Amino acid sequence: MSEKGSVLVVGGGISGITTALEAAEAGRKVVLVEKEPYLGGRVARMNKYFPKLCPPTCGLEINFKRLRQNPDIKVYTLSQVENISGEKGNYKVTIKVNPRYVDDRSATTQCVEECPSEIDNELNYNMDKIKAVRLPLDMAYPMKLVADRDALEKIKDSDEYNKFASECEKKGIKINLDDVPKTIEENVGSIVWATGWQPYDATKLDNLGFGKYKDVITNVIMERLASQNGPTNGQITRPSDGKKVETVAFVQCAGSRDENYLPYCSGICCLASLKQATYIRDQYPDAKIYIFYIDLRSHGRFEEFYNRVQKDENIILIKGKIAKVTEDPQTKDLIVEGENTDTGEKVGTKVDMVVLATGIVPSTKDEPAPIDATYDEFGFMLEDPAKSGIHPAGCVKKPMDVGSSLSDATAAALKALIDTVK
Repeated sequence: MSEKGSVLVVGGGISGITTALEAAEAGRKVVLVEKEPYLGGRVARMNKYFPKLCPPTCGLEINFKRLRQNPDIKVYTLSQVENISGEKGNYKVTIKVNPRYVDDRSATTQCVEECPSEIDNELNYNMDKIKAVRLPLDMAYPMKLVADRDALEKIKDSDEYNKFASECEKKGIKINLDDVPKTIEENVGSIVWATGWQPYDATKLDNLGFGKYKDVITNVIMERLASQNGPTNGQITRPSDGKKVETVAFVQCAGSRDENYLPYCSGICCLASLKQATYIRDQYPDAKIYIFYIDLRSHGRFEEFYNRVQKDENIILIKGKIAKVTEDPQTKDLIVEGENTDTGEKVGTKVDMVVLATGIVPSTKDEPAPIDATYDEFGFMLEDPAKSGIHPAGCVKKPMDVGSSLSDATAAALKALIDTVK
């Protein structure tokens, strides 16, 4: 059980990791809780991120080293905060820690490839399969295997499974499907809520074809397609047939700034699409990219990046709202229809693939914190002076890019330090 002067950080994405490190390196004990089997959150699933356009490893690996070296940070993965009681300076927290169903003492993650069961790969938005016993991702922290109990239960009486389990045990890896969740209690003085965001559900946008046409994808799916550890090993191809893309349309504000769907602007979608356009141009020098936008927003220092992309003659920026996306029944190409608001002309562009720039929805919209907290009408958690023992950080507070999330997380750590001054 932690000390009363310690800090609870809920959410192990870039904001939560930063908060935990800053608070611990300032002298506090920290409890970091993450629901996934690994830390890193959305950043770990990206191909590249601003401002350096570097892969996730270039920032996360440094933070993971700091985590490993700091004995004042206690990390719970596959865990959820179920209850919080008390007040600022003295909170009692109940944490449910779910089992991994596999105990890996080999430190080599051996035997995964021999696993006889496969499941949909949620990391890649179910675009491919992954072994039921697996390392969650290449740069996972902690570097531990996890098993899908439901998938293995279906085959546990088979000879194939028994052979697999036996061979694993010889290598120091024991599968235990009978393991059960544990409940742990911690006492903390302050709480930082950094549970991040979810992409807006594009299936609600009937006119844009997501879920109906395989080659209509979202911006988060594009990040995985372009990633070396993604479903196509970084090769950007059409999901329907693996064809190399020659023409791609990006549809900005897909559901955003629309009172029928997501009324607000998520701020970072424009830059994300500009960045992803460069992914395609790097792989396919002759590819044509069409970006349909209401406004293109590139704040502050990112204006230079926008200007650079704008100069690419193969990236065509069209001011206009897309009305619908349909599929040519013969070629399976997609037809993007709308209006160019600068010229008043109707647009009917045929492309290989469509990328929808969906917005950011705070995790607290559907999963509020188990404590009295304040939210705006969209579900973002607010900093409420009347409830000063709990502080939002990162995209649970408002849409932010990675750099802004780091700054906000540092500020949240400072607030937590003030809460826990003895």
